Amino acid sequence: MSTTIDCDIAIIGSGMGGSTLAWALRQSGARVVIVERGGHLPREPENWSPSEVFAESRYKNAESWEDGSTGEPFKPGVHYYVGGNTKVFGACLPRFREEDFGELRHQDGVAPAWPVSYAEMEPYYVAAERLFGVHGTPGGDPTEPWRSADYPYPALEHEPPIAAFAASLAAQGLQPFLMPMGVDRREGGACIQCRTCDGYPCKVDAKSDAEVRALRPALAEGVGLITGAYAVRLISERGRVREVELVRDGEPTTLRAERFVVSCGAVNSAALLMRSGLANSSDLLGRNYMVHNSTFFMAVDPRKRNTVSFQKTLGLNDWYLAGEDTDVPLGNVQMLGKLQGPMLKAARRWLPMPAAKYLGAHSVDLYLTTEDLPERSNHIVADSNGGIRVHWRPNNLEPHRELKRRLTRAVRKAGFPLVFTDRMDISTNSHQCGTAVMGEDPAASVLDVGCRTHDVENLWVVDSACFPSSTALNPALTIAANALRVADRGEITS
Repeated sequence: MSTTIDCDIAIIGSGMGGSTLAWALRQSGARVVIVERGGHLPREPENWSPSEVFAESRYKNAESWEDGSTGEPFKPGVHYYVGGNTKVFGACLPRFREEDFGELRHQDGVAPAWPVSYAEMEPYYVAAERLFGVHGTPGGDPTEPWRSADYPYPALEHEPPIAAFAASLAAQGLQPFLMPMGVDRREGGACIQCRTCDGYPCKVDAKSDAEVRALRPALAEGVGLITGAYAVRLISERGRVREVELVRDGEPTTLRAERFVVSCGAVNSAALLMRSGLANSSDLLGRNYMVHNSTFFMAVDPRKRNTVSFQKTLGLNDWYLAGEDTDVPLGNVQMLGKLQGPMLKAARRWLPMPAAKYLGAHSVDLYLTTEDLPERSNHIVADSNGGIRVHWRPNNLEPHRELKRRLTRAVRKAGFPLVFTDRMDISTNSHQCGTAVMGEDPAASVLDVGCRTHDVENLWVVDSACFPSSTALNPALTIAANALRVADRGEITS
């Protein structure tokens, strides 16, 4: 039996963009309904099991996508739950650098300027940091942008093994800093700084994910939520979207609204618009797909155990921008959550478990990120049956290799003789962006500066699809800040 639901504003997707926007609109007087294709991620003992989360991929519930280069299927790094990918994100919430909003020269090309400046975004970064309870301490990061207000809470201090590592890096002339983190470590907060944060669901709701920090408060003030509902396509008439066709728990459902916001993540947002035949007069929809060049990096000292619990406190941006010792930007280095034996075994099935546990017990673990530049040929294709094909050829790889070389030298000087690295492939796409870029020229962008589609007057895209460049940093805080900016413009509620 078909069901019809009416509202004023329909938001499709409950990740960082959709949930933050719903929170920002909660007191607007409009009837806001948010649609999520997944359900609530269950709270259960397996949430904190390395074997279940990584070896068994217990919470990776996305359908397979196709690698456009090989034709092979792969499981993407996306999660369909209320709160989206933030349910398992690492909770690192940095601002993009001021330079990231301007044109930046890289070895393999130019990262284009955004139509929004850092100065315009800055007050929304302040608001997003408050909403998501970010812990940080300004002054240690050499690339840190200016700020008009302090972090809501002080940074998480290093535990002794990471403090020693930071001291060794500093002795080499580098500038390690305390990373901005979205976990609830305020006085009386829920965070216990465990080893099961980065990549895991949080059993105690201490992670600043989109559901906990934005959606639940929005629901408490009247925003509606529909779960288990897949958006098939948007139906338009005379230049306006009038409804979205959903399949909810196997049954057809129609959601009618005056205004529609697509916040499904860069790939799925573009795919929905493609299936709907909308917003592509520029022929840029789905193009300029970016996901970062990323490498897992393990530095091992067989003589010394790493007893850290919460490892993800240190960042390194000495090579983020061009400077005295590099002509081009190289990227960002940040700690990972502590790698453990079952996680290593999941990545290398041939590795005996005793060896995996030994390596995990004696390593410090880092994540290297270099900017992936926009190219028209890097794009996605969506078919009418919901299938997604991703065409992605990584670029800007030599700077990434140089970043890895420099970090290798630094960690060996710090006393870690063994280094193991693993560059991420097409399936590691949690930082996806760029498939519906915003800009002032309708011929060169999909969205306007307010993230409204140039082609359809009552349709917005509010997630990382709008990013003109990927930078080399975690995108979550910028997605949230941009959602607050879009809401503040008032166009969605007018």
